Amino acid sequence: MGNGTTVQEFILEGFPAVQHLGEVLFSVHLLAYLASITGNAVIVTITCVSTRLQTPMYFFLSIFSFFECCFISAVIPKLLVIFLLGRQTISFPACFIQAFVFVFLGASGFLLIAVMSLDRYVAVCKPLHYTTIMSLKTCFLLVTACIVTGFTLITALVVKVSQLSFCGPRVIPHFFCDLGPLIHLSCSDIRSIEMLAFGLALFILFTSLIITIIAYSNIVVTIVHLPSAKERQRAFSTCSSHLIVLSLMYGSCVFIYVKPKQASRLDSNREAALVNTVVTPLLNPVIYTLRNKQVHQALRETISRMKISK
Repeated sequence: MGNGTTVQEFILEGFPAVQHLGEVLFSVHLLAYLASITGNAVIVTITCVSTRLQTPMYFFLSIFSFFECCFISAVIPKLLVIFLLGRQTISFPACFIQAFVFVFLGASGFLLIAVMSLDRYVAVCKPLHYTTIMSLKTCFLLVTACIVTGFTLITALVVKVSQLSFCGPRVIPHFFCDLGPLIHLSCSDIRSIEMLAFGLALFILFTSLIITIIAYSNIVVTIVHLPSAKERQRAFSTCSSHLIVLSLMYGSCVFIYVKPKQASRLDSNREAALVNTVVTPLLNPVIYTLRNKQVHQALRETISRMKISK
């Protein structure tokens, strides 16, 4: 905490223009939250219990779904309290904990997306070497690298931000504690912190994006040369669904974080943040696995075993 800090709590502004619709918005976001948690929890559960899904692809997907559950749980419960009870205050330590968890999981998630794209590249473009390249040890090392890299980079940034002085105002024009609005509220010189945040966002998002684009470009080239039209159509259908979700995630995060001046577009950041905290976590289970026949079969087998055990 900075030496000049006098603020003990912040006020989350939420969505003042529609605050009178609190109960309606509470119901909508609660349903979306429960659906997201349920869908992602189902993916994690069936991946763990089904031998059919013991592959690198579903291992990465289960980790990603676990990240999604934690990611939205760091933000949405507080938003629901704001909508239902109007309690907009959050303590100084809780605000920074929320900001750290949100940004750390987000950064690790984008790095994991790059790993998932590489996994699909190896599976489609080098199928004969897939089991050798994507061994269990390699999968664990890749996931560990994503988590350690995200944790190291984001911890350094959050510690720097927490050392700024906060002497008022204390109203955050957002529905959760994000680093951009927090930096803007500081009464310290924030130019170096803004550039650090910009550089880290640029590095994480564009590194992940470039890897993903290269991987999917090679996948598309391989799919085009498939002999069967039915196989090409099925593969393109899966890829297009994945790319829709990736476009939403990357588009909204680039809009929010990749700008040198954190003060710009703070109001519009709220709407863009809803895409990552409500829309994509809801779509991910459907897009990535729940439309997949292997997952449907594994789900039926799991339910059958549960019925037999009773």
